[in-house]
Amino acid sequence: MARSPLEVADVLNAHGDSYMARHRGHLSRGQLKVISAIRACRTAALGGHVARCEACDHVEIAYNSCRNRHCPKCQGQTARAWLAERQADLLPVPYYHVVFTLPAPVAAIAFQNKAVVYDLLFRTAADTLLTIAADPKHLGARIGLTAVLHTWGSALTHHPHVHIVVPGGGLAPDGARWIACRPGFFLPVRVLSRLFRRLFLDRLAAAHGAGRLAFHGELAALADPAALAAHLAPLRRSEWVVYAKRPFAGPEAVLAYLSRYTHRVAIANSRLLALDKRGVTFRWKDYRAREGAQGREWIKSMTLSADEFIRRFLLHVLPDGFHRIRHYGLFAGGTRAAHIARIRSLLGPAPPTDRADPQPTHDEPPAPACPCCGGRLVIVERFRAGTQPRAHPTAVIRIDTS
Repeated sequence: MARSPLEVADVLNAHGDSYMARHRGHLSRGQLKVISAIRACRTAALGGHVARCEACDHVEIAYNSCRNRHCPKCQGQTARAWLAERQADLLPVPYYHVVFTLPAPVAAIAFQNKAVVYDLLFRTAADTLLTIAADPKHLGARIGLTAVLHTWGSALTHHPHVHIVVPGGGLAPDGARWIACRPGFFLPVRVLSRLFRRLFLDRLAAAHGAGRLAFHGELAALADPAALAAHLAPLRRSEWVVYAKRPFAGPEAVLAYLSRYTHRVAIANSRLLALDKRGVTFRWKDYRAREGAQGREWIKSMTLSADEFIRRFLLHVLPDGFHRIRHYGLFAGGTRAAHIARIRSLLGPAPPTDRADPQPTHDEPPAPACPCCGGRLVIVERFRAGTQPRAHPTAVIRIDTS
């Protein structure tokens, strides 16, 4: 299927002004910044440079990127640098993938209290894994893990959950040996689910008692502690979704997975199909229809009004300074390198690989090749934000040059 040239920026350019006018006073500063950044990304508004081919005088203009973490066009370079750093940390052991999801009644509270509740989700999911892994009845080891927050479902609905990648084992309490989990099995999902549920609800109630939660609109009544307790009571008896996927097929598969998940935004430009008088049409995955579906029948298209599309996209703007990738246990803080070195020494030398070592992230990228003759493109002019270059291009491209 050919890639659509349509971008989220096109939707915001066509309908962003009217959306902001209709919802004036109801948009956060962060949401306004995201709209502005995506609209300006890789345009003359952010400046750029002019490159000329040394061989054939072909000229290209490259505009700077906005580097906003919610922009669909700006995550590739950041993800590559992050993954290069993580590759050095990979251990020669099986890795597991565990997903912790908030139930809908809690997700509604999370939307009005993003910083507090998303942080609780991170810490409680991590503490659940660390606690059960440390229990001698299960693994009896200290583990390390990397967690990534996603707040969306495939249809751009609000669906907060954390994806966690964890090696299949950990250090013995005295640090003297590596304890591996059973082949193909990390920790019991039901045990994880029950502890996650209890810890999260207790911590949510504690946050409410400390005055850290705010409620408005349809949830305003939950400001009363008794009302919140009644609202959460059924959740103490329901099953919470903790999903353990099959182990990865080696450390390289872990990197491939992380490359897709760590710096993902709510919707990629490649999923957009059309922008017309009906609204915005995009591809989405109907996971409920996946069971029994033939081929790719569960991958469908959806059309939303432009106003609703923008509203859903902005649901997933994170609070300023909020970290959506976090490390816990053996991988946390300044002890990370020492713990990884200790584990490597216990596991012995890694098996040889035919793959070339990745290039250091501080190396300069190779000069781009001319699309006309393959010659070397050389920067001949830089222009500042809001100005136009003096040179006239043979072609215009939009690449990240900042």
